[in-house]
Amino acid sequence: MVDSVATPEPQLLKPGVKAPVAETLLTPRFYTTDFDAVAKLDISANEAEIRAIVDELRADYNRHHFVRDDEFKQSWDHITGEKRRAFIDFLERSCTSEFSGFLLFKELSRRLKKNNPLLSEAFEYMARDEARHAGFLNKSMADLKLSLDLNFLTKSRTYTFFPPEWIIYTVYLSEKIGYWRYILVNQHMQEYPEYQFYPLFRKFESWCQDENRHGDFFKALLRSQTKLWKSWQAKLWVRFFLLTVFATHTMTVFERASFYEAIGIHPRKYNNRVIQETNNTSARAFPLILNTNHPEFFWRLEQCSENNLKIAAINKSNQPSLVKFFQRIPPIIAIAWNMLQLYLIKPIDTETTRGTVL
Repeated sequence: MVDSVATPEPQLLKPGVKAPVAETLLTPRFYTTDFDAVAKLDISANEAEIRAIVDELRADYNRHHFVRDDEFKQSWDHITGEKRRAFIDFLERSCTSEFSGFLLFKELSRRLKKNNPLLSEAFEYMARDEARHAGFLNKSMADLKLSLDLNFLTKSRTYTFFPPEWIIYTVYLSEKIGYWRYILVNQHMQEYPEYQFYPLFRKFESWCQDENRHGDFFKALLRSQTKLWKSWQAKLWVRFFLLTVFATHTMTVFERASFYEAIGIHPRKYNNRVIQETNNTSARAFPLILNTNHPEFFWRLEQCSENNLKIAAINKSNQPSLVKFFQRIPPIIAIAWNMLQLYLIKPIDTETTRGTVL
């Protein structure tokens, strides 16, 4: 067993409509960027690969995949207690993440249509995929007698501005880590079908291929921009984004360990495998990757997670706000210290072996 936070009872906006979870560093974020700067990107250095991926996106291999077949048409009232709460939380976070991608890609497609039609077309197809995912997840929540008001979510969430370079780094990592998250759950369910308590899990194999193609597009876009992988500044940013994505994933998995335990997955083993596979995959795009084999690597990530759980417990306590403020300082410092130590671990240069990376 891994220590985790008990999943709270869902709060409602109105009957049958779930109130969005409070925004924190671990909840999916909504992004905006400098759309004019994206429209001006010169992609000629890697245009052939980008066009090939756009052709794949246009083919829409999963257009018939997201169908709610007869297996969905039953009562799900037997999913109860912590398992039900944890599953609802998983569905909400997944839906919010997919919907966030839809909003960003849709706006990019609209803004780029005139000045960069190829990228506009790519973002249109990716917005289509993300909307399909979000809608399917929201219908799954409805099976549990709840749903998200996506229109309310659009208007109520805080939008974080990232420059185009950061968007490319973070979305690439988000799509690739999403692929590994889904495919590893799918593989687990195939091996242990007794844990497949809801038919959504059967959709993950084809679903994650959408994530993979989106990641491949952002990899091709990234490699078309020399400054995003060849400069010393790029190498520092790559280390930063790899580390923050992996730390966030670790904190989220351990915070929501009850969901993974409900489907027979060991949270620590799952988290480590997702991070290792995503890190290795990132060698195809980035000039360096993190040394996940360093003896302190996962230990320090878990120290961040343990201190995050301490913060969550402090936030839920009945102490006065001022007391909670000072109680949060030591675990916040501990997270920052461990993140710094992780950042200083010597990374692995991937450019020197570019021709041999698979």
